[in-house]
Amino acid sequence: MPDKPTGRGSGRRGERDLKIRVKTAKKRTISSTQWLQRQLNDPYVAKARAEGLRARSAFKLIEIDDKHKILKPGMRVVDLGAAPGGWCQVAAKAVKSGQDAPLVVGIDYLEMDPLPGVILLQKDFTEDDAPEALVAALGGHKADVVLSDMAAPTTGHKPTDHLRIIALVELAADFALDVLAPGGTFVAKVFQGGTEHDLLAMLKRNFDTTFHAKPPASRQGSAETYLVARGFKGKRVD
Repeated sequence: MPDKPTGRGSGRRGERDLKIRVKTAKKRTISSTQWLQRQLNDPYVAKARAEGLRARSAFKLIEIDDKHKILKPGMRVVDLGAAPGGWCQVAAKAVKSGQDAPLVVGIDYLEMDPLPGVILLQKDFTEDDAPEALVAALGGHKADVVLSDMAAPTTGHKPTDHLRIIALVELAADFALDVLAPGGTFVAKVFQGGTEHDLLAMLKRNFDTTFHAKPPASRQGSAETYLVARGFKGKRVD
């Protein structure tokens, strides 16, 4: 159980330290205890809960979009690895997706509870028929934006984790090239030092501009950043 907030002498009446500290319990590892402590003290977690968002990560997309204006009303959006649905919520609101004509499709092999204005496909996006299923879900139209906040499971072995991260981003990028409409945008989570030259070269061939974005909601000390590719030219293999 979390300890009660404790006060620290500061010379001011009623002032206290509100940081919650978590005791290490039996069967709980140090890393899980640290994660729980971060969650309990994370203002984005509390804000997400207060605003009815399914994940704190929703604010990363909100902040990226606030700065770079990626999502606009009427756009069709695909969210890869969408569970638990926080990015779908943000996208649906930004593009004004409605129940009668949904503009947002979330794809994940995990089951998710329904979301207003969102079509949820319980499917691995790497399956051969996934692009076709996505276009069908969008009424035969291609997507204007493909989003990916996915992260590969880590092993603690940096070279292995690096390869897994790059492989996942490459899969997401290949999928985006198959389903994006001309002029479209691709946004994917990567990690500093983890974007290979071959991947960047491929994106630069297929998009007008590419850059990295670091939203404030990314935890302090985190190596994550977001790769943004805008102005899809059409798939090129040369």
